[in-house]
Amino acid sequence: MGLKILAIDTSTLVLGVAVVEEGKVLGEVTNNLHKTHSERLMPTVAGLLKDLSIELQEITAISVTSGPGSYTGIRIGVTTAKTLAWTHDVPLFAESSLTVLAMNGKRFPGLVVPMIDARRNRVYTGVYRSNTLGVSEVLGQQVLEITDLLEQCNRLKEPILFLGDDVSKFRGIIEETLGENAHFGSPAENLPRASELGEMSLQRIMRGEEPLSQQFTLNYLQVTEAEANWLKKQKQGTGNDVN
Repeated sequence: MGLKILAIDTSTLVLGVAVVEEGKVLGEVTNNLHKTHSERLMPTVAGLLKDLSIELQEITAISVTSGPGSYTGIRIGVTTAKTLAWTHDVPLFAESSLTVLAMNGKRFPGLVVPMIDARRNRVYTGVYRSNTLGVSEVLGQQVLEITDLLEQCNRLKEPILFLGDDVSKFRGIIEETLGENAHFGSPAENLPRASELGEMSLQRIMRGEEPLSQQFTLNYLQVTEAEANWLKKQKQGTGNDVN
C-alpha cells in the first residue's frame, strides 16, 4: 500500500478536500459555494473517505493550508487537521495557500502570481516560477497594495499568469499596467486544488522532512484587525495587559 495523504484547504472561500497517493489522486472535492466551512468541512472529509472506502487509520499523513487568507477559514482548517492528526496519531504537514494556488500555473512559460484579496485594495501574493518540483518563489510572499504589486511585476518584463478567484476584481488595472504581459487563469485554474496541497506534502515526506509540531505558526502575513487595534492601544499606552 502506498502513502496516502488527506489534504484540507479552507484558507479562502473555496473548500477543498482530497486524498492523494503516490502518483495519483484517489479523490477530491472542491466546493465554491461560499458557505460556512465549519459546518461543511467534517461532513466533506467523512463523505470523501466513505466514497473511497478508506478509514482514517489508513491515512499516512494530513496536509493543511496554513495561510494566508481568511483568518476564520485558516483556523477552521488547521484546528480540524490538528485534531484529526493527533487523535489518529498521524503526522501533520502545512503548506502556503499561495503556493498551492500557484501550482495551477506550474506549466506556464513565465511567472505566476497567485492573489488572495486582503481587503482595502490589498492582496496576499507572491511571484513564482515553475521548476522540476512544481514552483519556486521569485519574490517572497507578502501583503501589498495592488498598485505596488503591479509596479513590481512591471519591472520584471516577463509574461505573468495571474491566478485566483479574486483576480477579476483587479483585472482592469492589471491589463492597463502590464498590457500583453498580463495573462489570466481559467475559472478552474483560479480555484486552489487540495490535490496539489496533498502532493506538495507527499513530496516532503518522500524527501524525509519532519512533520510539524503542535505549536506551528499560522501564516497570516498581517495581524487581524482586532490584534492591530490592541497593538495600537499598547503603543499609545492606553491598553491593559492581556493574559
